[in-house]
Amino acid sequence: MAIRDSRIPGFYKLPLPARRDEIAARGDLGEDAFQVLDAGGLDRATADRMVENAIGVYALPLGLGLNFRVNGEDYAVPMAVEEPSVIAAASNAARMVRAGGGFHGEADDPIMTAQIELLEVPHATKAEAEILARKDTLLAHANELIPRMVARGGGARDLEVRLPARDQGGDVGRVVVHVHIDCRDAMGANLLNTVAEGMAPTLAALSGGKAGLRILTNLSDKRLVRLRARVPFAALATEATAGEDAAEAIASASRFAEDDAYRAATHNKGIMNGVDAVVIATGNDWRGVEAGAHAFAAASGRYRPLSRWWTDGEGHLQGELVMPLAVGTVGGTLGVHAGARLAQRLLGVDSATTLAVVIGAVGMASNLAALRALATEGIQRGHMACHRRATSEIPLPAETETARPPLRAPSAEATP
Repeated sequence: MAIRDSRIPGFYKLPLPARRDEIAARGDLGEDAFQVLDAGGLDRATADRMVENAIGVYALPLGLGLNFRVNGEDYAVPMAVEEPSVIAAASNAARMVRAGGGFHGEADDPIMTAQIELLEVPHATKAEAEILARKDTLLAHANELIPRMVARGGGARDLEVRLPARDQGGDVGRVVVHVHIDCRDAMGANLLNTVAEGMAPTLAALSGGKAGLRILTNLSDKRLVRLRARVPFAALATEATAGEDAAEAIASASRFAEDDAYRAATHNKGIMNGVDAVVIATGNDWRGVEAGAHAFAAASGRYRPLSRWWTDGEGHLQGELVMPLAVGTVGGTLGVHAGARLAQRLLGVDSATTLAVVIGAVGMASNLAALRALATEGIQRGHMACHRRATSEIPLPAETETARPPLRAPSAEATP
């Protein structure tokens, strides 16, 4: 049940109850659909079951990123975030990209990797050969450990052996086995760990060593999303900056991130502002996604930006984003968190790969908004306007029945 049209002019001007009514009407939601959010989407009893030593529920604001068109479909994207301006900035940038036809993207098959570390291996190269000679049998063993995933069309797809660089010079050392598993619409952490632990004794026996760590890796570089966007110069114009000048400045800022790791870290933080907000809202593991993103950014041996922007000589700013995104639409938190289930209903995605592409689009929009602000009026003007509104000491009614002042749509890359 996706929202039929994510272009809702003036949505931010409506009082909160009217926003709920508008979204309920556009998405065929019942009148009481949003009531689960009044307690943060999670009651105390459920929270007590979810984590240890629970003492209550800590809530985040849940808003909607608007104007998103991804692969020809409209999405109103749930975003859970505490930082002012993130949602406004992403929505504004999505409107700019919409003027160029929206985001276009694809995702790899949902392949995750289980790692089995083998220690004190007497002859690493011989162990590698022994393990690879039995690849088919080992993959069959992996599938026996996760029959329900196999029944859903997933399962073990490949196996490889890695000899860490510092152990390649001798006969005694560490061998690492990677088992690549198609997780379908699950994020896959529990599946991967089950396989890693279940296969470890067999692999240890084959190698002549002993099992070490057995766990998934969050560097899910076989589960990448790739996004593209094209923005007409005119859509980038500000009151003080012509569209072409803004585009050239954004491209220059992107080159800065490619050349400088210190800048690349903040460039990528701007991407993760949008990514994390959707990952949290949809009940996924934002810590795993963060770890994977930054490891991927540094995989070449030098920390790099996850996106880049350039002008094409034909009146457009072009952009692309590539990053790992391990997210799911089944299992995990979704089974117990009513707020996460509502967020997934609002988004209306039918697979983990579609969800990953939409999340990538939000990250790219957040990045574009940040670069545009930095390259034109500076980061603080818009961000601090939202910050002052959010931290104002003027008391608000408990249910926020009246509309707040209109928001500009600044960047949200950096928190002052």
